[in-house]
Amino acid sequence: MAQIARNLTDGIDGFFEGKRYLIHDRDPLYTQQFLSQLGEAGIETVKLPPRAPNLNAYAERFVRTIKESCLDQMVFFGEGSLRQAIHEFIIHYHQERNHQGLENRLITPIKTTVYTAGATQRRQRLGGLLNYYYRAAA
Repeated sequence: MAQIARNLTDGIDGFFEGKRYLIHDRDPLYTQQFLSQLGEAGIETVKLPPRAPNLNAYAERFVRTIKESCLDQMVFFGEGSLRQAIHEFIIHYHQERNHQGLENRLITPIKTTVYTAGATQRRQRLGGLLNYYYRAAA
């Protein structure tokens, strides 16, 4: 855990770059050593109150989605392959995946002309585990 904290906070050039706060639940994985290293890097930690699952609902839903759609479907052979899978899933989640809560729209729509004619194309991620279908220009 300490190595992960060092990797995340060294020079603030990774995940926490440009971030000022880390809002987290009361999971024991957030050790005092980890939180103090974040504090030394200028990141303020905010602990959610106990028994308040609705305060963390969006994060919990994302964790469930990535586990069911991606992580539980794959076998990883190291941290690098895990990080690559998460990176690909996040791109798919934000740019290519329809969301029921948004009336089956994309979170970040691709600003292109919509074609109604032409062949349907498929963009694959993670060896076909994640797919995005679109129409190419005729």
